[in-house]
Amino acid sequence: MTDTSSSFAAKSAIKAADLDHRQKINFNIGKYNAVVPVGKQQFADVSLARERAKNVKWRAIETLDKQLEDFEAALTQRGGKVIWAENAKQALDEILTICKEKNCGTIVKSKSMVTEEIKLNHFLEENNIESVETDLGEYIQQLDGEPPYHIVTPAMHKSKEDVAKLFHEKLNTDINLTPEQLTLVARDKLRRKYVEAEIGITGANFIIADIGGIAVTENEGNARLSCSFPKTHIVIVGIEKVIPSLTDIALFWPLLATFGTGQQITSYNTIVTGPKQVNEPDGPEEMYVILLDNGRTNILANEKSRESLYCIRCGACLNACPVYKNIGGHSYETTYSGPIGAVITPRLKEMNDWKHLSYASSLCGNCTEVCAVKINLHELLLENRHDAVEENSTTWSEKIAWKVWKQASLSRRLMNTGNKKIKDWMVNKVFKGWTAHRADLDFSSKTFNQLWKEKHNG
Repeated sequence: MTDTSSSFAAKSAIKAADLDHRQKINFNIGKYNAVVPVGKQQFADVSLARERAKNVKWRAIETLDKQLEDFEAALTQRGGKVIWAENAKQALDEILTICKEKNCGTIVKSKSMVTEEIKLNHFLEENNIESVETDLGEYIQQLDGEPPYHIVTPAMHKSKEDVAKLFHEKLNTDINLTPEQLTLVARDKLRRKYVEAEIGITGANFIIADIGGIAVTENEGNARLSCSFPKTHIVIVGIEKVIPSLTDIALFWPLLATFGTGQQITSYNTIVTGPKQVNEPDGPEEMYVILLDNGRTNILANEKSRESLYCIRCGACLNACPVYKNIGGHSYETTYSGPIGAVITPRLKEMNDWKHLSYASSLCGNCTEVCAVKINLHELLLENRHDAVEENSTTWSEKIAWKVWKQASLSRRLMNTGNKKIKDWMVNKVFKGWTAHRADLDFSSKTFNQLWKEKHNG
């Protein structure tokens, strides 16, 4: 067992027994489940809309090289600059170079899981550059020194009382402030940072190839401020976020809103196609877009797992997953948690170190059922398990155990060997792996063959 899998098992065991955590998550996901059906009513045929979106992403990913080149050409024409980064180090080095050129002391940041993926905040801190999260959920998590808990709602695991206590400890506010008052405190703190910051960093929900634009969807407007107030705007985005045309946005924005938060459309939807133009009164003077690979071409190279690159990061699969709801986002110890995280993390990183995530699933298929772009997530989890075995990422003892089980299950004579007492003892006392986190198995006193003969009179 690797260190990552051991840590995952330990954290999961603790969190699964935490009833306070479960109550908070069930409360928040319960509110989500109540509004999503309402949001879906805007679609005449929601299944068809999802299928169309999947087809668009299929076309985008199958022609990824051309789409990205078209994007680069269009953005460059409007004065933007595109940087290609093969890995996290290249992306961080490029950001540091830009920061030094601008004598940057403060950065405002918004809407970017990719910056979590490359651990940008920690990197900037090491280089004495202040990085301030401006989304309220991310700001709360930054104050608490925690990574995001969820792809869409970073502080989902915190109650309003938890946030009030945190603000009291970190910002010296009254411990009895209401959520509205807490929001106003955060707004006051963050608005000052927009004016101070030399650079604004955002992610992108979509890369629009034909117009050379990036699309950002949000409910607070902080990304819009982050990319327009500072003189320099840096976008960091994974190469898989591309869609071919501006017309595709009319499908993807409502889908992302409905499956992400249950809304028909989010409050702020922005398309940025470059720095401030000659005839424009405001906006950044320079715009950089860093297109990040960081393992994505490994997924692209696999014909079966390639489908996971269709993900639009709506978070619906996390909200639907019984495992995620019990063990929480932090137990995964990776940027992308839940079913989609379990699918892509072993391929973005090392299969041997992260294959355990693909086994942290009941294979109930609920993630596939709710996916906004119909990714067959539960099948991809099985594909990861298959590839882990093919790549010899399993232990010798595990291989032997499954070989013995296979031989026994293929032989009715072996399955019928031994009485109930012996079988109970073997599984519950000798081979304790099954009962480590489960109730004891209680075998039938009669075999299936015996029961069948009795039912059919021999």
